[in-house]
Amino acid sequence: MRTVKSMLKVMAVVILSLVCVLFAYALRRAPVFEEGIAYEFYRGTSSAEIVLSENPALTKLFAVDIRGESVRYAGDRYEEIAEEFKATLLFTESAAGITNYYLYTPMLERGVFLAGHEVNLHIAVGGGQTAAGTPLIFGGF
Repeated sequence: MRTVKSMLKVMAVVILSLVCVLFAYALRRAPVFEEGIAYEFYRGTSSAEIVLSENPALTKLFAVDIRGESVRYAGDRYEEIAEEFKATLLFTESAAGITNYYLYTPMLERGVFLAGHEVNLHIAVGGGQTAAGTPLIFGGF
């Protein structure tokens, strides 16, 4: 009887440990941005493959080789996003009515080097909408 109780306790600890590991994995795989009009993931070594997602949480949880992601919102949300990520503005570019903000935040990983800066948050605003991406927005705006 005592051995059965010991085995059940060990099994319970193992199961709870597995649940904790899976929960931690799921948290690390959560989408970076809140859902918006459209959500995209970038896959492949050059981030060339764009995967549109209607359920970003599930897509990211089960996808492999995710190199970046982006979301689009209605309206100008630059300040809100920059503040949410406690991001530092590095430089901006404007062309064709779109302003691109290149930022760095310690809250995100994996940056790319542009104009001598490590950029890991890119926000583009124009035409009544905002796109935010990490490390950059790929595929156009």
